[in-house]
Amino acid sequence: MSTMTTMLKRSFLAKAINTSARFISTANKGNYAFAFDIDGVLIKGKRRIPEATRALKQLNGDNSANRKVPFVLLTNGGGMTEEEKANQISEIVGVKIDPKCVILSHSPMQNLAEKYRNKRVLVVGGTGRNCYNVATKYGFQDVVIPHDVMHWNNSVWPHTETVSDLSVLTSSHPIEFSQHPIHAVMVFHDSFEWGRDLQIMLDALCSKGGVLGTRKEDYSVQDVPLYWSNIWSTDFPAPRLGQGAFKHALEGLYRTLTGHELKSTSFGKPHAATYKFAEQIFNTIAGEQGRNVYAVGDNPAADIKGANDYGWTSILVRTGVFTGKDNSPDYPAKMVCENVEEAVEKVIAKEEGKL
Repeated sequence: MSTMTTMLKRSFLAKAINTSARFISTANKGNYAFAFDIDGVLIKGKRRIPEATRALKQLNGDNSANRKVPFVLLTNGGGMTEEEKANQISEIVGVKIDPKCVILSHSPMQNLAEKYRNKRVLVVGGTGRNCYNVATKYGFQDVVIPHDVMHWNNSVWPHTETVSDLSVLTSSHPIEFSQHPIHAVMVFHDSFEWGRDLQIMLDALCSKGGVLGTRKEDYSVQDVPLYWSNIWSTDFPAPRLGQGAFKHALEGLYRTLTGHELKSTSFGKPHAATYKFAEQIFNTIAGEQGRNVYAVGDNPAADIKGANDYGWTSILVRTGVFTGKDNSPDYPAKMVCENVEEAVEKVIAKEEGKL
């Protein structure tokens, strides 16, 4: 073999190795994603946070690397479909949001649809039949709401004058509850009829085999599973009585009536089930691969605690609940930024090798 041929082969091999190295380096870049809280990070009430629009545009490719970065919106809000929430946020921030990227507090309950597909579930919360519609969209085929129970037997809650739109929200033919059991109770959103809903939920949880109007003798075993979806906060300076308070009220009443603790499963931040569901969504929109997930939130007790516990990189912003100068003393984040745009810019720079 001539010296010239040997040199050419070595040169070709070196170029191939360099090209391969560059390919591997490029392939490894971009292996990251974002999970944003909504209220306090992207919007405030019904107003957009100005930096949110620029941040989302960067993730859609308007960044130094010209790369689209996958993201999800991970919120404890609910009471509507993911499509409705995506449209709502898109209109406020001025950036089109894919409904597949929206994870509401009750979104992980989709994973329960197969288990309860042909079994009756009592869905509590929200206005009108909104949560009924969400549940049926998820694949639950036998969904009832407290209004349906009152339509079957209005003596279940004698204060009918306090219940809004009862005649409008029920079907013309009452659903039979005395023979067909309720197999699970699912709280999709806040209850707007506390007394009525607490009574009907207790009726189901304390019944014999889920049949309303019955009472079992042995409360050491809980026959009817209970699922919760979300917590929330407002701008009011003192704590509000939301779903957390409703949960405590139900647990206290159940303990008084039965002498036993009420068992339940909770979704929404900071519970791990919500983050596992978010991983499913990332796998759908970005492929099944390990990735660095940066969770941007404004609430240390929900957003930051949940992200830290799950092993994501937490970023705390000062545009919502948290307004401190330093980090949260109770649930410190890995990074603190003024707003979501600063968070996105710093992460992109870091991940793309600019820092």
